[in-house]
Amino acid sequence: MDATYSHVCRVHSLFVTPLEFQPIPNRTQVIPDAEAFRRCAHPRTTLVSAETGSSADKIVEERGSGLRRVVVRTKERAHEYEIRIGEGLRREVGHVARGCLGDRVQRIAIVSNARVFSLYGTAVLKSLRGSGFTVLPCSIGDGERFKSMQTVERVLCFLNESGLERSDGVVALGGGVVGDVAGFAAAIYLRGVPFIQIPTTLLAQIDSSVGGKTGVNMGSGKNLIGSFHQPAAVISDIETLRTLPARELVAGWCECVKQGAVSSRKLFRETTDFLKTSRTRNALNSSRLEQLISSHCAFKASIVAADQREDPHRSDQRSRRILNFGHTIAHALETVTDYRRFRHGEAVGQGMLVAGELSKNLGLLEQTELELLTKAVRLCGPLPSARDLDEHAVVSAIAHDKKRTAGRVQWVLLERIGRSRIVDGKEISSTLLRKSVREVFRRT
Repeated sequence: MDATYSHVCRVHSLFVTPLEFQPIPNRTQVIPDAEAFRRCAHPRTTLVSAETGSSADKIVEERGSGLRRVVVRTKERAHEYEIRIGEGLRREVGHVARGCLGDRVQRIAIVSNARVFSLYGTAVLKSLRGSGFTVLPCSIGDGERFKSMQTVERVLCFLNESGLERSDGVVALGGGVVGDVAGFAAAIYLRGVPFIQIPTTLLAQIDSSVGGKTGVNMGSGKNLIGSFHQPAAVISDIETLRTLPARELVAGWCECVKQGAVSSRKLFRETTDFLKTSRTRNALNSSRLEQLISSHCAFKASIVAADQREDPHRSDQRSRRILNFGHTIAHALETVTDYRRFRHGEAVGQGMLVAGELSKNLGLLEQTELELLTKAVRLCGPLPSARDLDEHAVVSAIAHDKKRTAGRVQWVLLERIGRSRIVDGKEISSTLLRKSVREVFRRT
């Protein structure tokens, strides 16, 4: 058994055997100009450009090409990346990676799980190797319970044993867990290496792959360890959605409803109209779905442009904190069930219902608006029941929410569809909170 093979086996990350390694000369990273990068786009691809370092965001449709681009700018250090949305893009990964990482980069580590890699790994490997990369596949477990420091350490050991250098890259091929783990490992390995997101779930394509949040869970709570590390590119191949289990689609639709609820009535209506008429497997290869994903990415990009690092002192409608609507209860549900009952998006669905009920009980939200939200969540599909859960345990778990400010939980509630409000936990009595939780759980 040669050294390469044993290195891979020690971290349980072998997909193909044995991997071929090429000598790597000394090199510096070459980043091409933005226009050259854009020319790499597939002709049927929706393209979202994220640029940090300037002043405003905009949406541009290039006449005649059917190509939509969303440009994101923040006031922090200059950084640009593009989100490509279309069919069959996994076959273009090598071309995109070469365009955004530069001509001298030679090694790419792919972090994935066994199921996703068995479906799409071959095409991604072929594309990367065809563009001259040496590819190092690394497998992690499938599911939220593997989003841990232990998993990150295994990935870091793999990157180190494989000899990855700062100018090399990491590719995350999978859903939100893979993206968060791979992104966090890329953020802290050698103080940061470039990484590319290839999200294969609906939730990851419209939310977690956009904006640079990476991290893992602790036993006491969700996402308590992490870093902001923007990707070099995001490649969303909507063909991967056709192989998703039904529950993964439900989870993704719940995140779509969440973003619509805090964004605008227009995006909320676009989302619910799609769910009413097109929530079938046949609709997963439609241009309408591509447009819906583009709209959600454009909204998320606009929030990232305004508040890249989620300033805890902001509470306006451009604050990144509004994206946490439904997440306070969701994270508590995931914690008390040890990440085994709910997909993340399913927990967000339950969390939105509680947040809506709490908004109504506080006098912020009209009953008619709550009914619109409830119907939208129901359109997503069935959610796991929370009826048997101890409401006191759920409320206690909220105390560990990472969004606390001055020791108090900050709730994202609704005034109406498309208009959120951040409410300090001191304004919400424990009695009212338990009542809202109890009322929603009894209906599930």
